[in-house]
Amino acid sequence: MSYVGPDFDPPQPRRGRRRVLTVGLAALVPGALLGWVMYEAVGGDGGGSGNAAVQPSQAPSDETPTDSTTSDDKPPGPTPTTDSTSAPAGSGSGSGSLDGKVVVIDPGHNPNNFRHTSEINRKVNIGTNWKECDTTGTSTNDGYSEAEFTLDVAHRMRTLLEKQGATVKFTQDGDRSWGPCVDERAEIGNKAHADAVVSIHADGAGSGQRGFHVILPGKVDEGAANTGAIVAPSRALGERVAGSFVRVTGDAPSNYIGGGTGLVTRKDLGGLNLSTVPKVFIECGNMRDSKDAAQLTSGAWRQKAAQGISEGIVSFLVK
Repeated sequence: MSYVGPDFDPPQPRRGRRRVLTVGLAALVPGALLGWVMYEAVGGDGGGSGNAAVQPSQAPSDETPTDSTTSDDKPPGPTPTTDSTSAPAGSGSGSGSLDGKVVVIDPGHNPNNFRHTSEINRKVNIGTNWKECDTTGTSTNDGYSEAEFTLDVAHRMRTLLEKQGATVKFTQDGDRSWGPCVDERAEIGNKAHADAVVSIHADGAGSGQRGFHVILPGKVDEGAANTGAIVAPSRALGERVAGSFVRVTGDAPSNYIGGGTGLVTRKDLGGLNLSTVPKVFIECGNMRDSKDAAQLTSGAWRQKAAQGISEGIVSFLVK
């Protein structure tokens, strides 16, 4: 599928023994955005080996990730309906295409962080400087918290990826009173020798600012941080995730960061700076925009988001 422009018209499916998704990286030139990102994921013939794509769902279906993210020190609001009947977990092929692979999912923030402000406000070393252990995250205007959103998407992803044979580990599953801190989140992926780590988030930018973006690690070699070995594979992971997210959700990249590419490189996030394995963050949308919030609070849309991210991970791992 291609990631072709502002309308994101889905191309017609190709038929044949294999499905090819062409990969390219969007380029910006002075004064004009000339290209979009195109990605390649190889799908098998259904014979049980080499089946690279997570099968489509039957549904019709952070540290603070960006400077615009709001930390709302308030308890989570009412949880929207999960749409569990109309958006079941995707039915992976069970082909074992990810046998032997370890994926760490990092659900941003923690639903209980707001009760432990002193703990999450203490500073930890992220290599380049010191930052807060964690934040409460943001929420929709109706009170649906980012921490609830990230856990829901993480659970859906785990179901999809385990059906592909992956070993899936979480940095937290709402089973801690607060945290973990951003340095510990990175360490969990490192100790697991993860083949890929994805940190799930939703942004807290201003109304009218819409769309997703994937955050990539920049080159850092300072203090405890040395990202040299993971910059290239993390970019490859991020490109695959972004391309699959567009294709599955139909959403456009952010209109307020990333120049329309859906890709942003940062050097100030401890979860990336301290990682020794390929890792990216994804901001799935802006919780403070009413249109994005309507999607983020929909169980059917969250299933699509989980599907898109998971397919990107599969594409990266079986490339």
